[in-house]
Amino acid sequence: MLMRTDPFRALDRLAQQAFDSPGGTWSRPAAMPMDAWRHGDEFVVEFDLPGIDPDAVELSVERNTLTVKAERRPRAGEEPVEWVASERPYGVFSRQLLLGEGLDTDRVQASYDAGVLRIRVPVAEAAKPRTISIASGTDHDRTQIEA
Repeated sequence: MLMRTDPFRALDRLAQQAFDSPGGTWSRPAAMPMDAWRHGDEFVVEFDLPGIDPDAVELSVERNTLTVKAERRPRAGEEPVEWVASERPYGVFSRQLLLGEGLDTDRVQASYDAGVLRIRVPVAEAAKPRTISIASGTDHDRTQIEA
């Protein structure tokens, strides 16, 4: 029900680590780590976005594609400093997920806490298993089969 749209994302991530270019741009965003799982009648996806202001996160669903974009900006308004270490990536991060037809994209919910963006996508009512009655030779003998 939940599929990644970019099969080369892992390769991009390895190349990015090898060539030390951790930040992204709007035209070439960097990847963000995620976990995804099914819990009952919903899919849950979590993205790690530490240090990113919630106002700098964009979440959209178009057709069956869920897009998450975020930008980590350097602290503004501070005086120039002499960096001792700078390992945290800045720039634009993006991820797209292809949602299956059986998910209800009209009821997507999102929350952001402690640097983790959690998205919940419920399974559509039409995609849930249901029991269907089947009439036999006589009208009072009915058997139920789960579809």
